[in-house]
Amino acid sequence: MKVDYIIVGGGIAGISFCEQLKKHNKTFIIFDNASQQSSAVAGGLYNPVVLKRFTSVWKSDEQLALALPLYASIEKELGVKLDYKIPVYRKFASLEEQNDWFAACDKPLLSKWLSPKVIRNDNAAIDAPFGYGEVLETGRIDVNTMVKAYENDLRAKGLYFDAPFEYGVLESHQDQVQYKNITTSQVVFCEGYGVKQNPFFNFLPLVPAKGELLIIHAPELQIDYVLKAGVFLIPLGEDQYIVGATYEWKDLSNQVSDKAKNELLDKLEKLISCPFEVVNQVAGIRPTVKDRRPLVGRHPDHKNLYVLNGLGTRGVMIGPYVAQQLYNYIENNARLEKEVDIKRFEP
Repeated sequence: MKVDYIIVGGGIAGISFCEQLKKHNKTFIIFDNASQQSSAVAGGLYNPVVLKRFTSVWKSDEQLALALPLYASIEKELGVKLDYKIPVYRKFASLEEQNDWFAACDKPLLSKWLSPKVIRNDNAAIDAPFGYGEVLETGRIDVNTMVKAYENDLRAKGLYFDAPFEYGVLESHQDQVQYKNITTSQVVFCEGYGVKQNPFFNFLPLVPAKGELLIIHAPELQIDYVLKAGVFLIPLGEDQYIVGATYEWKDLSNQVSDKAKNELLDKLEKLISCPFEVVNQVAGIRPTVKDRRPLVGRHPDHKNLYVLNGLGTRGVMIGPYVAQQLYNYIENNARLEKEVDIKRFEP
């Protein structure tokens, strides 16, 4: 079997790169053994503002300009609904926070994303006496549906292998790579936290951060917006909501924990007063980087091996952006931005 690319990892990073390959008529296969769950448990929000500090997300304009058309293309090709346009409301804890919001609205990088109006709270189930600020041009990508639909489509075409990638049998030569009975020009590793087991790229300083989410059923809550107030509340329809998320750096299993559940419930009960039922809890390991920039680039010695990783908590926004950068770097000899290039961490 001969293909242009082998992709290792079928989450947001892998799918984003595959879309680049499809666009340019490159052949590929994917290996994914479902060991990494960060994409499957992602909240999927695209939001161009860091709401904790009222600052702009890095390259937010460029990211959204690539990401939203990409998800629209996947929706059309696979016949699934992925992009749910929904406003994000930031709860104000005080008049001082309102004033900080107004100041942020006047900043050039934020003025197009922040509404200068304070939205009054009229929901008896939510304690928000100082109201909300609204972030514009926001939404949610149904990442779980996308990952499953993408896998099913490639599996039906014989392009998806549900198996661990065996690094020890990979043979990297000057012009090609041999992996078992597969010959390829390039291998791109999009493994998330799994890259720590990858002997070619385990030198990268990936910081694993376990995250957990709850799914609740709350018929009386009745909100049609994402609410940020200590936790995120994300409507899913049929009176169900995502509640998230936690950050844990010691327990790096994919198992859910009572600790995270109790943490989320404590914050939720301070925010809403209506009855609710927890219907599910999920966990995954986010691939984060200390400088909050992805890990993109070529192996220093093996010129056919590449990495696309470290998307962090905003993967649905940044994934398509860095996937395009990596494709242009490989195929067109374009430069990677220094902020994402793994050369900044090479030993």
